[in-house]
Amino acid sequence: MRESLFETLVGFVVVAVAGTFLWFSLQQRSEAAPRDSYMLTAKYNPIDSIYSGSVVRMAGLKVGAVDDIALDPKTYKAVVTFTMRKGVQVPDDSTVQVISDGLLGGAYLGILVGGSFDYVPEGGTIEFTRGSVDLLTVLSEVAGSAARNNSDNGDAGGGSEEGATR
Repeated sequence: MRESLFETLVGFVVVAVAGTFLWFSLQQRSEAAPRDSYMLTAKYNPIDSIYSGSVVRMAGLKVGAVDDIALDPKTYKAVVTFTMRKGVQVPDDSTVQVISDGLLGGAYLGILVGGSFDYVPEGGTIEFTRGSVDLLTVLSEVAGSAARNNSDNGDAGGGSEEGATR
C-alpha cells in the first residue's frame, strides 16, 4: 500500500511540473505578439534557425517577434511576417538580418537601422535583408582554402627529410 501511495504522489508531482512548463510556455507566447503592435514582412533566401516566436531585436533590445513564416511560390523565398512594438519605427533603408545567437543554433532577427527619414508603414515590407550563414559551409571553405594553400607551398605533409634518410 505504501508503494502505490508513493507512486501516486510522484505522479502528481510530474503532472504539476508539466503543467508549470505548459503555463510558462503559453505566457511566453502571449508576450511575443502584444496587442499594441503592428506587422511588417521581409523576404529571405536562407532563413535557418528562425521560427514563429523568434525574437526581433533593434540595437540589442527586443522590439518584436516573428509571427509567421511562409514560402513565396513565385520567388521561392521565405516570407517572414513579424510584429513590432507600436512606437518603434523602422527607417525604410534598414536591413533585417538573421543573427546567430551562439554556436548551439539559436538565432534572431536583427534590424540594422538605416539613416532615412522615411519609415516602413504598418503592414509594409522591409526590402533589404540578409539571410543566415551556414557555419558548416564556412568552416569547410576555410579548411579547403587552407589545404589549397598548403599544396601550393609544396607541403605534402610527408614529414622532414631527416626521417626519410634513416
